[in-house]
Amino acid sequence: MSLKDDIKSVKQELNTEEQFLEGFVKFERFFKKNKIILIAAVAIAVFGFIAVTTTDYLKEENKKEANIAFNQILENPNNQAAITTLKEKNMKLYEIALYLQAQKENKIAQTNVEFLKEISTYHKALKEQSLEKLNSVSMQNDFLLKEFAIFNQALILTQKGQYQDAKEKLRLIPETSKVTELVKILNHFLLTKV
Repeated sequence: MSLKDDIKSVKQELNTEEQFLEGFVKFERFFKKNKIILIAAVAIAVFGFIAVTTTDYLKEENKKEANIAFNQILENPNNQAAITTLKEKNMKLYEIALYLQAQKENKIAQTNVEFLKEISTYHKALKEQSLEKLNSVSMQNDFLLKEFAIFNQALILTQKGQYQDAKEKLRLIPETSKVTELVKILNHFLLTKV
């Protein structure tokens, strides 16, 4: 029995080695057949990794340089080197710096930065006491100061003696708004007006 067992184990070992060699030969044929494609795929993967890593590094460096330039502009608004650097590295941050500088000088800044553009338009309309412009701003669904703009419209209407129109504007402001207290005060004043 032991001889039979020995023969079986030798056969199994030979089968295992044969399968291993067969797999190796298949792989070798596949590699020889597709050698150029495999090398190209590996090269593309390596170059892709290098490109992504380099791009991420450069973006991070640009952010750092833009932030340093922004801080320099906040400290000294006349720093031309910082202004130039910020304009080249991050246009939106540059526009924010211009907006902040205009605010310091009590001017209205022209900007394309999403929320600052709306706030600038709002300040301009408020400064001009323009009901049409305030109405235009307050009709934008995503405007940050929508209820406050409507309240200011009502305030301007009150100053012009258009009390009924002011009351109608105040009704547009929901009770959950943050300007509800101001609305209550103005409504209390308007109770005495016809």
